[in-house]
Amino acid sequence: MPHPITGPLTAFASRLRFPTLFKLTLGLMLLSWLLPDPIPFIDEIVTALATLMLASWPRPAFRRRQDHRWRVPARMSPFYDSHCHLDAAEFDPDRDAVLARAREAGVARQLVPAVDRDSWDRIRALCAAEPGLRPAYGLHPMFLDRHRPEHLDELAGWIESERPAAVGECGLDFFVEGLDPDAQRLYFQRQLELAHEFDLPLVLHARRAVEEVITSLRRVGGLRGVVHSWSGSEEQARQLFELGFCVGIGGPVTYERARRLRRTVAAMPIDFLLLETDAPDQPDADWRGRRNEPARLRRVLEVVAELRGQPVAAIAEATTANALRLFG
Repeated sequence: MPHPITGPLTAFASRLRFPTLFKLTLGLMLLSWLLPDPIPFIDEIVTALATLMLASWPRPAFRRRQDHRWRVPARMSPFYDSHCHLDAAEFDPDRDAVLARAREAGVARQLVPAVDRDSWDRIRALCAAEPGLRPAYGLHPMFLDRHRPEHLDELAGWIESERPAAVGECGLDFFVEGLDPDAQRLYFQRQLELAHEFDLPLVLHARRAVEEVITSLRRVGGLRGVVHSWSGSEEQARQLFELGFCVGIGGPVTYERARRLRRTVAAMPIDFLLLETDAPDQPDADWRGRRNEPARLRRVLEVVAELRGQPVAAIAEATTANALRLFG
């Protein structure tokens, strides 16, 4: 039941704005202190007015500050996904939609590297049908059980007739158990020689094998290319730069725990930096657990720009120029 005094007063005061309520409440409090005799119901009245005053307190509309320097502008020059397995079976249900999303995101060019002999035909057909896709042909070390020595001879003829953008994906993987290191070395060495013979860049895989990969590159000499999905040290990266090789940076850089990788990306010369997705693998931190795709390159670009303290447009322009210089 409403109080006989505070009820009507509260109804009246509720129409007042904060400044008026503040003055009224303060005035009554001062009056009650100054008068020798207490005013009936003064405590209840002051409490009711104070409650209304707090409820009407003018609150600023706090908004989380957003730094748009690291966001991809709506309109920007197209950029280049330097490593995407767009021929993978994971894309069979919606490959056209994946390509459309990539173009909408600004990814105008993609390098599509092979992993085994069977993938060469698929990649050739895909790149012939879609503008902006560039093929690379090679034999990936993780698929060693699919390779045969005669595939190396086929690769030489394939490169000569097709003139791809690069040789690869090839390299060494000493992380996955059960992959014969000597067999890996055999396939890797021959592909280095083919890249040298045909003057083509290399797309390299080097997991727990960066030192040996660098040694092999030095031994052959006169090579260029990229070590994709870079995970080595800053010193190893420096050695690759001296050899004229780039490093490919993708989803892993978006994870805050990748501190060493982030330090490398922040400090390295921009001329040796390429962006990649490695789709359908290695999704960024915001996309973890889902199939990766070329459109997600935007997020990689944003994080790299933030780490380097540069505008996204500058990073996109530089990395695209780097990729065009290598692969066309």
